[in-house]
Amino acid sequence: MNFEDLKLIPPIIKAVNKIGYTVPTEIQYHSIPHILKRNDVIGCAQTGTGKTAAFAIPILQLLHGKSSQNKHIRSLILTPTRELAIQISENFQMYGEYLKQSHLAIFGGVPQEKQISAINKGVDILIATPGRLLDLMNQGYINLSQIEIFVLDEADRMLDMGFINDIKKILKKIPVKRQTLFFSATMPDSIIKFAQTILNNPKEINVTPVSSTAQNVKQSVYFVEKNEKLNLLINLLTDKSIQRSLVFARTKYGADKLTKKLVKAGIQAAAIHGNKSQNARQRALEDFKNSRIRVLIATDIAARGIDIDELPHVINYELPDVPETYVHRIGRTGRAGAAGIAVSFCDPEEKKELKNIQKLIGLNIPIVKTE
Repeated sequence: MNFEDLKLIPPIIKAVNKIGYTVPTEIQYHSIPHILKRNDVIGCAQTGTGKTAAFAIPILQLLHGKSSQNKHIRSLILTPTRELAIQISENFQMYGEYLKQSHLAIFGGVPQEKQISAINKGVDILIATPGRLLDLMNQGYINLSQIEIFVLDEADRMLDMGFINDIKKILKKIPVKRQTLFFSATMPDSIIKFAQTILNNPKEINVTPVSSTAQNVKQSVYFVEKNEKLNLLINLLTDKSIQRSLVFARTKYGADKLTKKLVKAGIQAAAIHGNKSQNARQRALEDFKNSRIRVLIATDIAARGIDIDELPHVINYELPDVPETYVHRIGRTGRAGAAGIAVSFCDPEEKKELKNIQKLIGLNIPIVKTE
């Protein structure tokens, strides 16, 4: 099953191909067809399983070609934090690159003027935190009477953070006749009970989080100061027996910066991430596969498009925020029964992330002592 099999329109297929997506994740595979059929969906899936694409892609397709009259908001995505709102907005930007739908993320902690100006110009898809949304609604800047698709993302965190009353106030302002998509990492009784009050005959999707690493991948971790990571990486890469190494960086900017420093140190390297053109990404990947470059530096989203059978070496230059992402990262090596090596760098600020990873995989990753 690939994205073409999900009956997506050409502009979306073009966008996901550019990003490097090839095979949908489990939550995407099960959710997208139901959402495209206008069903309500309740999905249980951990952060890091591709959940945002599971609702963003079909929303873009459903709203395509029917731009709102009078600049009404047609889809509302409610999420608990500013960081998630920004992340979801970035995803809509990537998947909707070749579409005309407009989207906007609004959240507190920043002046409201720019957000109000953007709303006044007309927004198809609004991504919002509850507090700022209610504030702008109360000031008369936002009208939710034309909402067609409502998404409640990270529902368990919403309730944990005390947003239940805010959510109920918002629900009173959106049409009863709507499509509702409800996603949560956990499904305790309180969440299920609440979901039943806002969903109409939903399709239930439960994705078991990935939590185990392959036995044939040798894992290790270096405790290292943040400003010493580059020197450690260069030192490791002086081992000529490492023919190819996939290095994970947390951000696009970080990937580019690290690539320049490695090239300056005489190590052949290239970066791939969402800001690179499809041609540049493909060229870097081909050079890596054919050993014209030894090091490929990738962000997690870009790495979804990397499928190399003989990849012996993965380095986590920065640990991921989401423990499941670690499992996906090191799963790039040790394919088809081959042996693999996964090395992680952990600075003092990342010890919490390491602890969460080890808890998830049920393994204390061996520590490598540095001289």
